[in-house]
Amino acid sequence: MRQSALLVLLVFSCAACGTSRQDSIVLLVTQDGLRWQEVFGGAQEALIDTKDGESRQEFLRNTADARREALMPFLWTVVARQGQIYGNREKGSPAQVTNGKKFSYPGYNEFLTGSPDPRIDSNDKVPNPNVSVLEWLDQQPSFKGRVAAFGTWDRLPYILNRERSGLYIVAGEEPIRDEPLTERQTAINDLKRDTPEPWEGNPFDSFSFQAALEHLRRHRPRVLYLMLGETDEWAHEGNYRQYLLATRRTDRFVRALWEVAQQVSPGRVSLVFTTDHGRGDGPEWKDHGEKVDGAENVWIAVMGPQVASLGERSSVPLVTSSQVAATVAKLAGHRYPTGKPLGVGLR
Repeated sequence: MRQSALLVLLVFSCAACGTSRQDSIVLLVTQDGLRWQEVFGGAQEALIDTKDGESRQEFLRNTADARREALMPFLWTVVARQGQIYGNREKGSPAQVTNGKKFSYPGYNEFLTGSPDPRIDSNDKVPNPNVSVLEWLDQQPSFKGRVAAFGTWDRLPYILNRERSGLYIVAGEEPIRDEPLTERQTAINDLKRDTPEPWEGNPFDSFSFQAALEHLRRHRPRVLYLMLGETDEWAHEGNYRQYLLATRRTDRFVRALWEVAQQVSPGRVSLVFTTDHGRGDGPEWKDHGEKVDGAENVWIAVMGPQVASLGERSSVPLVTSSQVAATVAKLAGHRYPTGKPLGVGLR
């Protein structure tokens, strides 16, 4: 039984430990099922259709470093330089989920609550019995009513147990509820209502992003979570070009959130950027789940005033998704008391 997180110990400089500014902001962004292979190596040539010259021109470069920067320029020119990123297995920096399921709800539960839970064994719309770090932070006096979550997937209200937690959540096809609505919020609601849903329970990521961005401008939350999902949907369809384009859009979304947050609270913004699970390699890149080897491998990026600028980590101990909750709390100036095992691989 341990309740401190190895990732926290690796990431933070002691000078800023234990501080909680009333105007600080923590951004948590997740991109569903985005593989570590693309994050660290950019577009994989073997997966691009031989007839897809457009993708080859846009994303292929002579080196892995150049390919990944072409795919995710903000991550590699800003986040990885000013903060830290874990998960490049080729450089001895493994990052994994520990829930054993290697699909979405168990992954979200793990990184949001700080521990895997064997009871979470499906993607069904079942209220999460576990308290997330978002719910826990919302219970702290200076955070009450200043934690918000926006998500593409309509399971988000269940993962965060909205009925119990009372968190402000906008997910799936739900409209923004924020009376009186701004003109931009009204337009977002209208566009979401009038745009066909591409996948059941999952509109396009742009709606969740725009809603989250407007909420950030209007309400200045202390903690803002954005759950994005297109990469997982395009991957399951085997559409590698759209998977790449969704990845690049996500990078642009993260940049926009970061820049607006810096305008709201200059120099006091932190970011955690990660995924809920990995995917297979080669022909299995479309898939994930218990039987897919490698789908446990993920990546975690962190940046902020409390984070030492150590860049892409190499030759470091295993970090896990179960450490994300404690990391978010630490960036917010709190110690997250999960009281649960952190899972396989920690020492």
